[in-house]
Amino acid sequence: MTVFDSPAPPLILASSSPRRRQLMTEAGYTFTVVAPTDGAEAAPRDGQSPAQLVHELALSKAEDVARQLAEQQFPTSPIIVAADTVAECKGQILGKPIDQTDARAMLQQLHGTRHRVFSGVCVWPTSKPGQPQVPPDLHVESTILKMDKFTDEQLQEYLDSDGWVGKAGAFGYQDQLGWVHIVEGSESNVVGLPMERLGAMLAAVGIYPPTV
Repeated sequence: MTVFDSPAPPLILASSSPRRRQLMTEAGYTFTVVAPTDGAEAAPRDGQSPAQLVHELALSKAEDVARQLAEQQFPTSPIIVAADTVAECKGQILGKPIDQTDARAMLQQLHGTRHRVFSGVCVWPTSKPGQPQVPPDLHVESTILKMDKFTDEQLQEYLDSDGWVGKAGAFGYQDQLGWVHIVEGSESNVVGLPMERLGAMLAAVGIYPPTV
């Protein structure tokens, strides 16, 4: 991919997730948040793997935000970062729960099992019309986790805390539950944005956190 000369183009985070914003901020990146529209996300199709789903949705979110910026006549050509995360257990894709009942069902399914979390990441250096178009860079990361068996009281306490809201698989590793453990892979991937992978992708287009 193209490495840009200084000054670097602006960085756009195509996500409304506070966890992704926090990860980017803690890594030292300067960025602007532009949330994708609701139409950028779609349910998995029959036969679609979790890796295929997050790959597709990360690109869809980046394209959606690129369209928004074009309609707003954004003055420069930014680099867009987009991501999507799902959990997978025994072949079933688990996205964000729609309510507490859905969250309970997901957690009961994960209870006492190993499962995986997949994140698709897209880094797209956009271009103005008439300029050479740089294709988006897309990667998928997966992390293996083990969820211990938990008591009914522990489950209800977590459900009542609303910690599951907006989180794939109805749990957040960053919530330090004590009954979720990483077996293999990136911790930030479970939170929603694999920072090790993203750092390499952004470095390839000349974007570095100020601390580097």
